[in-house]
Amino acid sequence: LGQQELYERILRSLYDAAFDEAGWPETAALIDAACGIKGNALTLVDGRSPRDSQLHFARFCYRGQRRADLERLYFNEYWSRDERAPRLRSLPDGLVIPARDLFTETERRTSATYNEGMRLSDTQDSLNVRLNGPGGTHVAWVLADPVDASGWRSDRTRMVERLLSHVRQFMRVRHALVEAGALGRSLAGLLEATGAGVIHLDRRRRIAAANDRAVELLRRRDGLIDDDGVLRGIEPADDAHLQRLLSRALPLFGGQRAGGSMTVGRVSLLPRLVLHVSPVGEQDHRTRRLAALVLLVDPGRPPRIDPVLVASALDLTQAETSVAVMLATGCSLREIGAATRRKESTVRWYLRRIFAKQGVSRQADVVRLVLSASGVLPP
Repeated sequence: LGQQELYERILRSLYDAAFDEAGWPETAALIDAACGIKGNALTLVDGRSPRDSQLHFARFCYRGQRRADLERLYFNEYWSRDERAPRLRSLPDGLVIPARDLFTETERRTSATYNEGMRLSDTQDSLNVRLNGPGGTHVAWVLADPVDASGWRSDRTRMVERLLSHVRQFMRVRHALVEAGALGRSLAGLLEATGAGVIHLDRRRRIAAANDRAVELLRRRDGLIDDDGVLRGIEPADDAHLQRLLSRALPLFGGQRAGGSMTVGRVSLLPRLVLHVSPVGEQDHRTRRLAALVLLVDPGRPPRIDPVLVASALDLTQAETSVAVMLATGCSLREIGAATRRKESTVRWYLRRIFAKQGVSRQADVVRLVLSASGVLPP
């Protein structure tokens, strides 16, 4: 495949993977082929240091396979002492830098991370980049060593730079789905979720379907309207921006499709709506008219969760229920600790108890269970 064809395949795969994370290894393999590298690692974290950070997403993939063993090795053995981490977080958004430049000359001789962990993961000659993530988070992307002696040729670095905005958009959409408790739903199933507004657009950019949350937002005409089947912003500047996003996602005369995000002003005094536009495929016969999906996140309206229902359905103690419910409404573990006057380590202990009781291992799984138990998300 030529570089342009690989690039277009990556974008299609990337936007699909935002809704079905099982597709990320395939996307990562395409990126490896296009960039001529051995693998890549993508993470989303908040906090200023590993000690006070919350890990939202981590995927280390090599040759199309997720390497959970390398993820465990890095986060258990090296993350807390990785000299590179604070320097990477202080980099300007989108600056691509060789990994060796994030270590001093002395550290390149003595660092366990550089000499052990990065050697095992083939990342001593990697490129590293930090992107601004959603809600103050940081996206860290490590592109592993080149596959041959030609190293980081200009065509390889150009491909990395072309992909940055699309990788950022992937993380935005995925994070929005997690916060809405809708990650893992099929495209058709998203219409049944109530944690976020969901609008399906056909190839003519017309509204083909919408869930109840989106219908309510459009009915109130508070920022967005349904103008005879066309999605529009109330404010002219917002509408112009929205139409540009839609034209990129659904070019009328063919061409490469791309997603994007924006905020929309409200007639009310509520915070601005966050809007994500993603082009999607048409593989599912139930969504054969679906060409793009619009996610609407209303920061001023967290999901309504009944703690009594959650405790009963999930067999949780009062303290465990408090942690689970606050997690599902978007609080970080640090914020939960502050609100409940508990140490963050205590909150993590309750979270581990919830994991054990429910047979899960991720915070996203707990959020999904809580929202399902309280009726916000269908089971």
